[in-house]
Amino acid sequence: MSKRSIPLSPRQPAKRSSTLTTTPAEEVSSPTVFQPRSSTPASRATPSSSPMKYIVVTGGILSGLGKGITASSISVLLQGCGWRVNMIKIDPYLNVDAGTMSPYEHGETFVLDDGGETDLDLGNYERFLDIRLKSNNNITTGKVYQSVINKERQGKYLGKTVQVVPHIVEEIMEWLETVSHQPLDEDGHEADVCVVELGGTVGDIESMPFIEALRQLQYRVGADNFCCVQVTLVPQVSDSSEQKTKPTQHAVKELRSSGLAPEIICCRCSTPLKESARRKLALFCQVPDSHVISVHDVSNIYAVPLLLEHQGIASIIGEKLGMYVPKGMPRIPQWRALVGRMENATQIVKIAVIGKYTAGSDAYLSVVRSLQHASAAVDRKLEILWVEASDLEDCADGATRKNCWGMVKSANGILVPGGFGERGIDGMVRAVQYARTSKIPFLGICLGLQVAVIEACRNQLNMPGANSEEFNREAEPKAVVFMPEGSKTHMGGTMRLGSRETVLTDAPCIARTLYAGQNSVFERHRHRYEVNPDLVSQIETCGLRFTGKDTLGERMEIVEMPKDMHPFFLACQYHPEFQSRVLRPSPPFLGLLQASTGKDVQPTAKA
Repeated sequence: MSKRSIPLSPRQPAKRSSTLTTTPAEEVSSPTVFQPRSSTPASRATPSSSPMKYIVVTGGILSGLGKGITASSISVLLQGCGWRVNMIKIDPYLNVDAGTMSPYEHGETFVLDDGGETDLDLGNYERFLDIRLKSNNNITTGKVYQSVINKERQGKYLGKTVQVVPHIVEEIMEWLETVSHQPLDEDGHEADVCVVELGGTVGDIESMPFIEALRQLQYRVGADNFCCVQVTLVPQVSDSSEQKTKPTQHAVKELRSSGLAPEIICCRCSTPLKESARRKLALFCQVPDSHVISVHDVSNIYAVPLLLEHQGIASIIGEKLGMYVPKGMPRIPQWRALVGRMENATQIVKIAVIGKYTAGSDAYLSVVRSLQHASAAVDRKLEILWVEASDLEDCADGATRKNCWGMVKSANGILVPGGFGERGIDGMVRAVQYARTSKIPFLGICLGLQVAVIEACRNQLNMPGANSEEFNREAEPKAVVFMPEGSKTHMGGTMRLGSRETVLTDAPCIARTLYAGQNSVFERHRHRYEVNPDLVSQIETCGLRFTGKDTLGERMEIVEMPKDMHPFFLACQYHPEFQSRVLRPSPPFLGLLQASTGKDVQPTAKA
């Protein structure tokens, strides 16, 4: 690999305070930073003269510490320094992708433009950085082994005995290097830095090939191009104010025994890390005091970049990678303003989410984040009322049913998200009926659109047997049918997936208003069933209007009620939550929050 010419200069002193503040960032006129990659479109055939910089984020002690948010927050700061950032998530499980995994066990499946069904952390990456990733930005053990076995079957190893070392490890390194140089935009610009998050916990058996690949990668690219960050837990026993450092010491010891040494240790703790604990960790983990970063609990995840900024992590990384960070950088004033707006909001907006997987909010993580983005845009404090759809049905326990209906009726807006399977469908239908008849702002997503159509057929068109073919193959009529191109025998990757074009009607409608008058929009899909096209004309007689269709005009994408019939009733077959961004809320979610707060539906809001 070729070498980058980077001006070196002593690191600017890092701010030691770990106390979060939202004062405006210092204004800097035309700061001089290292020269990022050339604006000339790059490609693998004509590599950049600058070597890729790698930042590897690992986890110790236990999973679920927030490695994804930490990695995303670091990347936000790198962007704020003017650097282009790519991100890769390594998931050591044997599944090829997340498409067939239970939302209870794994959380939501995040869908990319190219149809890739990936880990939810890729959603964090896209939301924080406002970038578009591809399915190969998510590496799994299943993908790696599938690729190696296919090569073996094709005879590409020339009769060699195929082994974890070197073949699996080489495949991982090749994957990392290829994806890290993948163009970030249509102009072909490569990243300056690639942040790699290793899922799971260091020491897990399934992670060992990836750790070995990362160990070898650091020597292949050179120490000046490789920085390791470990996220660990510093617990605090409830009966004592002492922060326990021993778990982190053992986590670092485990990582070092694998051949990787962390330059930065991010300590997850409930309260700011005490200086005594910081000094102790620095001493026993062999890093400078300033490299032990407090990542304590904050009011919301969007404050984490500010927390890391105040502790100088960008300067620390810049020094390690030979990338000088001038005074006043990183500059993230919009991010700072967003956090201030979210923390200062006092008026509450309540949104009832009628779902099937409400036991854990990670199953609807992108929905939650989209609601947060939109609520910040309308200057409201969001309160989500989680309602299990089956608890709205007659068969539910009396007290539970009464409590759930009480939450629905207290909400300012109602949302029915996506899902699969028959459980809870009747409860969703009743919630949609309540929203329609009570004129409560309503947004349906994927299954939510299908339920809205079923409700209209049953309660407005006198079709009590109307249902989806997914739930009842003998239903009459079938308001929702199986798409002809789908597979009924294979589950993984066989749905209608990825970014598809939706053509909006020429007539004035809510959808056209939300999308600022565009003639068509591209949104991401994940479904096997669609509205029965044979019933469309009948459904439109009861007030519903299909204002968005596919490019052939045959597949229904958006349904809504006119504003003179309902203040906001909109449902879409696609998943708008997958394209909502921290500083650019999804239009359907923004419309729901505007209507739920008594505002007129507008295409844009301050961000």
